[in-house]
Amino acid sequence: MAIEHDYFGLLESGPDGSIFWSEVVDFGDQRVTVDLTAPDQDDVSADALDVAAGMISSLEAIDLSARNAMISELDDRTSEVTEYILQQQEELGEELETLLVDISGDVHVDVIRSLQLVSMTILADEHGGGDPFAVLEYALDPDATEEVLLVNLTSDGSVQSVTSAE
Repeated sequence: MAIEHDYFGLLESGPDGSIFWSEVVDFGDQRVTVDLTAPDQDDVSADALDVAAGMISSLEAIDLSARNAMISELDDRTSEVTEYILQQQEELGEELETLLVDISGDVHVDVIRSLQLVSMTILADEHGGGDPFAVLEYALDPDATEEVLLVNLTSDGSVQSVTSAE
């Protein structure tokens, strides 16, 4: 079986009933991998695909919201955002400054501004549920994929949580 959608085209299911779609999209001067996945196509509604397409189309606004959520966590010294930044400072030392796109004097904010959006994974079967509908993956160094921050979004685009992927 397959699902047809205006944005995603024909989404064919695998032998196990799962669906998967992937594309690399331009985002500013970056290229971001966007994946849409669901373990069972029967759990994917047309509304979920419409919401997913809308999120991809409004990636800039979603990115801004995600970065603002990260900044809001800087007040908590035990947050995963703060721990990630401290870890990057410790590991990279003075080399950290070469990765920053803007130096304002607030290193924590500068690191968040300098994070690159590496990927967006849309879990199409989670539309309207309690689990994340989309996950944004950020890295200071896109080649260091084990050291990333993940921003989990609900299907209305709200930030649900920010975690590290250690």
